[in-house]
Amino acid sequence: MEDTELEKIRQQRLAQLQSQYKPAGDNQNNAKAQEEQARAQEEAKHSILTQILDQSARARLNTLALGKPEKGRMIESMLIRMAQTGQIRGKISEAELIGMLESVNQQVGSTAPTVKFDRRRAALDSDDDDF
Repeated sequence: MEDTELEKIRQQRLAQLQSQYKPAGDNQNNAKAQEEQARAQEEAKHSILTQILDQSARARLNTLALGKPEKGRMIESMLIRMAQTGQIRGKISEAELIGMLESVNQQVGSTAPTVKFDRRRAALDSDDDDF
């Protein structure tokens, strides 16, 4: 009786270890599936943006995304959400997109980046040098 119980425990432990350490092939299949899903989501996003933006507005959005990627993603997701909820009736022109960007900038309250130069630390005075 002890042998059968011991064998059952060994089989359970073996099954548990096998489930924890899946073969590398399964991990590769999962990675490929995730890549395919991400690619499909990107294609769907691009097709929606192509449908709701005219060519000049799309070019401006791409330029924004190159300069400020996080802001570009935020605007893209906002536009997609608006399209899915039916708030966008036709194609958005570049002027309308600029208006949306300005309103988002006002709401976010972004400030222009500033550079502060501490002259006390970097005080290099040539008059003090005695050669």
